[in-house]
Amino acid sequence: MSNVAILGANGFIGSRAVEMLHLGGGAAVRPIVRNVHSLARLSKFDLDCRVADGFDEEGLSRAFQGCDVAVHSIAGDRRTILGTLAPVYRAAEQAGVRRLIYLSSASVHGQAPAPGTDETSPLSDRQPIEYNNTKVQAERKLRQLRDRGSVELVMLRPGIVFGPRSYWLTSFADSLLNGTAYLLDGGQGICNSIYVDNLVHAIQLCITAAKADREVFLVGDREQITWFDLYLPIAKSLGFELEKIPGAQYIPKKSLPIDQIENILASKPSIAFLSLFSDKWRKAARAALTSLSQSEPPSPWQLPTIQSSSLGSTTSLEMALLYQCQYKLSQTKAHNLLGYEPVVSLPEAWERSVGWLKFSGYPVSSSMPASVSYSLPNSMSTGSHEK
Repeated sequence: MSNVAILGANGFIGSRAVEMLHLGGGAAVRPIVRNVHSLARLSKFDLDCRVADGFDEEGLSRAFQGCDVAVHSIAGDRRTILGTLAPVYRAAEQAGVRRLIYLSSASVHGQAPAPGTDETSPLSDRQPIEYNNTKVQAERKLRQLRDRGSVELVMLRPGIVFGPRSYWLTSFADSLLNGTAYLLDGGQGICNSIYVDNLVHAIQLCITAAKADREVFLVGDREQITWFDLYLPIAKSLGFELEKIPGAQYIPKKSLPIDQIENILASKPSIAFLSLFSDKWRKAARAALTSLSQSEPPSPWQLPTIQSSSLGSTTSLEMALLYQCQYKLSQTKAHNLLGYEPVVSLPEAWERSVGWLKFSGYPVSSSMPASVSYSLPNSMSTGSHEK
């Protein structure tokens, strides 16, 4: 049996990984959290919990002692995502950890990946979504650490991770109840979903898989669904008709017309001010002002054409791109090298998710009990893996 340390064990994914690995008996689990307050949810289990900050190499090294696998599921901002990588890897090396499993994200390919995208597709850190760029840079940094180090590295790229306690579940339920819910293009874009238990199953496979070192795997649910499909059970359970949810529009950042930029640069105050600097700095100032005429950074994606609703709802660039997606990412590599097959079907995932909403106090309709069995939407595909 493997001894597995889970960093970020109090988070949505980390806490479920602790539960499944411990209750399933597949590993001896050691939850690692940043502070003692984060141990509240984990206290229901008699586990060897440790407290160590993801930036504290020495503390992490002590926490990793006796473990042969570590799972990095720390979430956070750019500083946290990138700043915890080297301390975690070096601490794992000092403690004799054999393998590090890193939870990356399918968003390294963008929110609307091109058809044919897979693990071999080139990655860019010049995308319009900063989170995507940060995850791309995180993967590169880990590869560099692996090239210089001895701890094996396996990276997973899950898509939209949902389930009890997830952001995607609670945020949409809350938006329905407070009247701010919306769909773009009727929610017909493809949602690259993965139920949290299926992701944890992939983590379990990575713990012992042979020939997985330096590999990266896209993982998701078996079924192909749209965003409408994902949200339909939530809406029904709360007594809403998803077909009547309003649309929204994406409004890019306001920009200055290029002629207005030229007028600013040609004005006497600007000329007098810029004359105080070298030619190099004057050119830099001109370039900076000219960039204001661009509404968004250069992007490989085309923004969707979204009809404005009567409510005038707006959405972010990230959600606009997610709703635009027309391609389900393949899990062929994970299937072939890890033996990955989702262990929870989407009907079962929805049943569990709605059951949790009811347990958490959401006004789930009594006419739609948590034990309801959902039928597969017509848009689902349950065919075999591509070859």
